[in-house]
Amino acid sequence: MNLNTITQSSADDFLKALPSEFAHALISDIPYGIGMDDWDVLHANTNSALLGTSPAQQRAGAVFKKRGKPLNGWSNADRNIPQEYYKWCRSWGDDALRILKPGASVIIFAGRRLSHRCICAFEDIGFTLKDTLGWVRPRAPYRAQRMSAVFDRRKNRALSEKWRGWRLGNLCPVFEPILWFVKPYAIGTTIVDNVIKHGIGGFNEHGLLRYFSNTNNLFEVNFAPDEKKIHPTQKPLVLMQALIELTTAPNQIVIDPFCGSGTTALAAQNTGRNFMVSDNCSEFVALARERIGSDLFKLASGKILP
Repeated sequence: MNLNTITQSSADDFLKALPSEFAHALISDIPYGIGMDDWDVLHANTNSALLGTSPAQQRAGAVFKKRGKPLNGWSNADRNIPQEYYKWCRSWGDDALRILKPGASVIIFAGRRLSHRCICAFEDIGFTLKDTLGWVRPRAPYRAQRMSAVFDRRKNRALSEKWRGWRLGNLCPVFEPILWFVKPYAIGTTIVDNVIKHGIGGFNEHGLLRYFSNTNNLFEVNFAPDEKKIHPTQKPLVLMQALIELTTAPNQIVIDPFCGSGTTALAAQNTGRNFMVSDNCSEFVALARERIGSDLFKLASGKILP
């Protein structure tokens, strides 16, 4: 098994194949479980309207192409989605704990609606929640539907006027939570002892300040002008580089079992870290490999460090 590789695999299989206590960090933008696309449907119950497959949605066109379930759900079974997300996080989280060195960080983008379930799952697995960080982007799509427009379509002028100024949906989503966990170090030792033994446990303030002007736990950053967005949930490269430098040292190993377009791998490569990443989608794996660069990718690969 080589370092600096991008493989196609489920998160479960990818993590199970890795040795115990060899990685220094796991940094990943995991599926949010809100039905954004096929790969984001993590619950068992479905409906013809999910992901825009009902006849009415097909007639409506692209506007409803990726519609998820409403918060209230379509059935009583939909109320189980948060619990199912918790179980899904636990399904691969146990191996995440096993492969990481004591004191290692886990940085996870988990979404606003179900991040608390991820926190509970990882705490129950054995991780410690260190902090909740935040990515703030300067703009985001605001898709809250006007209630008056709904009543206008129903030709109910009175209710349209009564509810003018009200909307259905959410506020503009410019904030995304970033969960920062750590694997506990040995009882009876100190964090400094852990740094001496495993090379991790503190955080790199100088590394963070290479990207931001302060050490706040809110990161206000957007995509670079020339940064091509090739994945629907892609994160800015500079943000991923900052998180990698915050939690690891050069030549250490960063893992990402949900690599998407390969931003974590590229960020690790740019900051002098080793990486092992994987995704279940062949299309995204191909894009990630292309993004890394075929010649550079071959030159970068090497054997797992001791």
